[in-house]
Amino acid sequence: MNIETTTNRHSMAKCRYWLAVVPALLALGYSALVTANATRPEQLIGAGEVFLEQAVSDYLQRSNIAGRHEIQINRLDPRLRLPLCEQPLTTTLESPAEPIGRVTLRVRCDGAAPWTVFVPGQVRLYREVVIVSRPLKRNNIVTDMDIALAERDVGLLNQGYLTALRQAIGKKLTRPLSPDQVLTPSHVQAAEAIRKGDQVVISAHSGGISVRMPGEALSDGTIGKQISVRNQRSNRVIRARVVGPGQVEVAM
Repeated sequence: MNIETTTNRHSMAKCRYWLAVVPALLALGYSALVTANATRPEQLIGAGEVFLEQAVSDYLQRSNIAGRHEIQINRLDPRLRLPLCEQPLTTTLESPAEPIGRVTLRVRCDGAAPWTVFVPGQVRLYREVVIVSRPLKRNNIVTDMDIALAERDVGLLNQGYLTALRQAIGKKLTRPLSPDQVLTPSHVQAAEAIRKGDQVVISAHSGGISVRMPGEALSDGTIGKQISVRNQRSNRVIRARVVGPGQVEVAM
């Protein structure tokens, strides 16, 4: 009787053990089967990274842009499970038009069970751009002491930027600026070569004939601009084109 009771207890314990273990094994087996027959998030990330690396390299070469870049694909939901694709994944740039800044990729499977997933990412493109090196006031004429070159992520510079000091030197500021601020095209404009009231030299050319006469500027003018000038010899007001500081030209 004792032997039979002990045997029954042992059998019941084994049953309870397998009743607990078998569901766990089945769950593990099922999970492994799903993973083996699914496209995993890390595969989507890998496809996005490969595509973006090539897309950015092509863009920089096509645009003749010098700079360094960093690529980041945003983390995807680890629970994402898609049917296994028996063909290579197709990746395209959904937005924006160029692979700079925040991007969205379309990763597509064209297999027997087709699917499409949109994968977000970011491309940081670092270039040397013109920044302000000290506080500047509106209408200041920019000198080489006022600006410098520094590396910035140009994908964040929605207002544009300048890449050479010569693009800003000699120009007039349209607004006050702070140190380390990126100088944009809208921050500068051509400085007046002539101011209202300046004494100017009026030149006129026709064939081999050249005439020069004194004049007075009646308005401000940048190089290439037409302004009103008073001929101090005849006292006539004429229109002349600014060709340099204190220099205007009229057609004969």
